[in-house]
This record gives sequence, structure tokens and C-alpha cells, in this order.
Amino acid sequence: MSRAEPLKDKLVTLFGGSGFLGQYLAQELLSRGARLRIASRNPERSHKLKPLANLGQIQFARCDINKPAQVKAAVHGSDAVVNLVGSFGGDLKQLMGNSAGEVAKAAKAAGASALVHISAIGANAESASSYARANALGEELVHEAFPKATILRPSALFGEDDNFVNLFAGLVQMAPILPVFGPESPLQPAFVDDLAEAIANALSDPAKHGGKTYELGGPETITMMEFNQRIAKAQGRSRTFLPVPDPLSAAFAALPLTPINRDQWVMLKEGNCASGDYPGFDKLGITPRPLGLFLDKWMDRYRKHGRFGVDEGMTAG
Repeated sequence: MSRAEPLKDKLVTLFGGSGFLGQYLAQELLSRGARLRIASRNPERSHKLKPLANLGQIQFARCDINKPAQVKAAVHGSDAVVNLVGSFGGDLKQLMGNSAGEVAKAAKAAGASALVHISAIGANAESASSYARANALGEELVHEAFPKATILRPSALFGEDDNFVNLFAGLVQMAPILPVFGPESPLQPAFVDDLAEAIANALSDPAKHGGKTYELGGPETITMMEFNQRIAKAQGRSRTFLPVPDPLSAAFAALPLTPINRDQWVMLKEGNCASGDYPGFDKLGITPRPLGLFLDKWMDRYRKHGRFGVDEGMTAG
């Protein structure tokens, strides 16, 4: 269990630890012997992790990342801190920009030896996307307050219980004809377990990874059209996919109460792939796994008769 030694008995605070990525990261860190503090507005969402921890290995703190006093309390006594907080709604500049800086300040003041900040591929202060600009601001403020922080920029994440693959899988299951926005936009989806391991590795060796930025895209690049087609094939369903022209997609994204907002549309058009300007998974000791390794198994529940379903006979649209 030599790889667990750097984090064994260390207290790691996870901001946003009750979210999708947080659940996987918590399990990875618990397996390495770390002690966890889940800091979240709704920490009870993480109570299902209790059976995975030894007595006293995990604690929960109700914390609003936008309130500096609560952030300070949450990092008290922490050996390491991870900021997982992100959103596509609300005041993004405050949530992922200014508040990220406050987390870094608090971590530094608490004497934490490592800080990992989760940003996103496409972070850019000049982007037309407020999400991308907010992430860029967060990175800047984190570096100012905690120069040895590790910045990780993952691409879109997939996992068995994600809100990414499952969103499209549900649509493919229901509708025989489906529009595809940004059909030629490239994606490099990354497996959530791989990102969790990458975060843990960065925390384990801050001397090696501190002060660096990593872009973490998955091992394969696919277009949005291919992504939809592969989901349909894994479900054994015949579906027609209609590429939507960019002007119509942009107009649709500008409407209220639609599945995709303007920010998401801008990022979709820009693509969700690593630029190649920063090190990737391999420099964190990870060989990333492709979506195809899991998709057929995960789509069983969307097939007409589950795992016993018979293909409808694919007709690509």
C-alpha cells in the first residue's frame, strides 16, 4: 500500500465534495487512507460514503463557498484542500472566480501543503463564454494566493451515473428523430475515475505537481454526431440524427428554459479538447480510459428489454 502513504491520515477538505466528481474522489482518497472533510451546501448528499470510511475517517461541514468565514472554518487544520465547485448557472464570476480565490487564501492561511483547483478545458479570460472567463479568473486568483496550487482542466466527464452521457442516452431512448447541435464539434470525454486518481496523485506529491496546470482530455476525440450515434448503437436502437445549422442552434440556445444555454453553446462550438499546450494525464501517472470501454454495459438499462434486448437494426441518421 505504498502509494497510499503520502495521504494516509492526512486531512483533506473537499469543497463541493457532495457533487458527481466529489463522490468518486472521496472514494479514491478514502482508499488511500486520507481523512476527509466534505464541505458543501448540502453535505447530507454525501452521507452514503459513511460505510466506506473507518470510524472518524470522514466528516461533513455545511459550507457556502461564497462566504469567506465558512470557507475559513472548513479548511481549519487541513493538510490539503481540493476545490471542485463549478456551475453553469448563477453568478459564475463570483462562484468560480472570486470564491476560488478565497478558498486558496484560506488554504494558505491554514498551512495546507497542497491545493488542487478544478477548472475546465477552455478556461480563457478572452472567451465569449462567461463560464470560460470565470474559470480563467479563478485560476488567476488561485495562483496569486497559493502559487504552488495545482490547476487541473478536465474535459467533459463521463461515469455510470453522470449527467452527460445519461442525458443524451435518455433522449435517444425516447425519440426516433433527434437534433444534434454542433454536430462536428470535437469532444475528448474523460472518465471520472481517472480524474479522481489524477487529483489524488497531485495531492500526494505537491513538490512535483504544485504550481503546474494540466489539461486532462480523454484518450479519444469524437464529434457530437459520433457521440450520439455511438449511444444509439450501444442501446441497439435505430435513430435518425439531424444536424442543426449553427445560426438555428445559437438562436435556440438564447431562449429561456432550453436544454442548452448560450454559454454551453459557445463552448460546444469551441470544442472540448486539450490544446496540447499543457501536460496531460500521463504526467500525473494515469493512462486514461475511453468511453467505449464502458458504453455498451452502461446502456443496458436503456435498451428496449434491458440486457436481453434485440437490436432494432441500426440505420444511421
